[in-house]
Amino acid sequence: MNRKTILSEQDMPRAWYNIQADLPNPLPPPLNPATGEPITPDMLSPILPMNLIEQEVSTERWIDIPDQVIERLLMWRPTPLYRAYALEKFLGTPAHIYFKNEGVSPPGSHKPNTAIAQAYYNKVFGTKRLATETGAGQWGSALAFACNQFGLELKVYMVRVSFNQKPYRRIMMETWGGKCVPSPSPDTNAGRKYFEQNAEHPGSLGIAISEAIEDAVTSKDTKYSLGSVLNHVMLHQTIIGLEAQKQLAMVGEYPDMVIGCAGGGSNFAGISFPFIRDKIHGKEIKIIASEPTSCPTLTKGPYVYDFGDTAQTTPLLPMYSIGHDFVPAPIHAGGLRYHGMAPLVSRLLVDGLIEARAYSQLETFAAGLMFARTEGFIPAPETNHAIACVIEEARKAKEEGKEKVILMNWSGHGVIDLSSYDAYLSGKLEDYALQDEEIAKLVKDLEKYPKPR
Repeated sequence: MNRKTILSEQDMPRAWYNIQADLPNPLPPPLNPATGEPITPDMLSPILPMNLIEQEVSTERWIDIPDQVIERLLMWRPTPLYRAYALEKFLGTPAHIYFKNEGVSPPGSHKPNTAIAQAYYNKVFGTKRLATETGAGQWGSALAFACNQFGLELKVYMVRVSFNQKPYRRIMMETWGGKCVPSPSPDTNAGRKYFEQNAEHPGSLGIAISEAIEDAVTSKDTKYSLGSVLNHVMLHQTIIGLEAQKQLAMVGEYPDMVIGCAGGGSNFAGISFPFIRDKIHGKEIKIIASEPTSCPTLTKGPYVYDFGDTAQTTPLLPMYSIGHDFVPAPIHAGGLRYHGMAPLVSRLLVDGLIEARAYSQLETFAAGLMFARTEGFIPAPETNHAIACVIEEARKAKEEGKEKVILMNWSGHGVIDLSSYDAYLSGKLEDYALQDEEIAKLVKDLEKYPKPR
């Protein structure tokens, strides 16, 4: 019995996979909201360094990973691929369940795969300081770690409800030298109007993004960094799926389905894009994105052009969205609370290459507990959404008597999210599903913009 499959450091991929080279239909361009015309790369230069903008628009299939990035990634990569024997036995399923453990990174999630790359490219470009936002804190702590590695200053605007729920995330950021403030904050025009209305406003990722962008364009030697949604972020995360392909080949398996949780899309893209390439070229494989019923972007949102932030400072992006004014309910404890989905992930759903499912908060925590009590590792609340989907598929395989191979991205551990587990175990969590009428109101204002094709 091989419980885990380990790649050698020499076998770690040396190039990222860019799915834009294989898309059946090209990605609709971001639009200038004032003119409705496609934006040009130079319009992004106030917030991003040109070397990352070049990756954002690239259609090259493979992009080499710089040596200095590889040097940092080797601190924890390649990550192990586990066979979840104990979970299989508990479920009595004939399915073979594999999970890629991204919780072994220093911040405990998949996020540093792109944080290290973004910090490196900014350092090379001459950036001295980064500004960013974070929801549940995984991204903020990952970028604080990466900025520390490359000697960059960092300010993080953390969604206030998470800032209050997860103090250890803030402490992690400060340990690595980052500065973390709750959003909405009084530090920016974008945050001040919400802060002055309600100093305990729960915040949203859309508001925090607006604050970070404003900070970046008004501060000296500062750029903006985003942990999900953008094309170059998806690109950097593909090292997860590329490693998994090699590891599954080592044990003589190929997945019937690949499952990842999805908020902005980065960890889902990381595990799935290399396998979607196989699917585009004829392989039969099911790819499933799992999201919360309280933020059902892919399962209930329309495919529209929307802003990436609440203050409407970004270009219009083609994506499934529930509207940039969305504010998650304060009872929401599981992350994955961004109003839109990455344009690349959205395009794949439009083209029928992936499917999406939504799970309630209580179901996902029950799945997380089952995983912790069989496999031992305590998952991040976000990861629990993927586990809920895996359990559903494993039970289906049992009913059908089929030996399916299921691959899941275990995107992070939940050791710093124990307050969420405490709330679940003490019966304080409740389910919440965003209703169609609420979504219709949130996206009503987007009708004036063009429709993505």
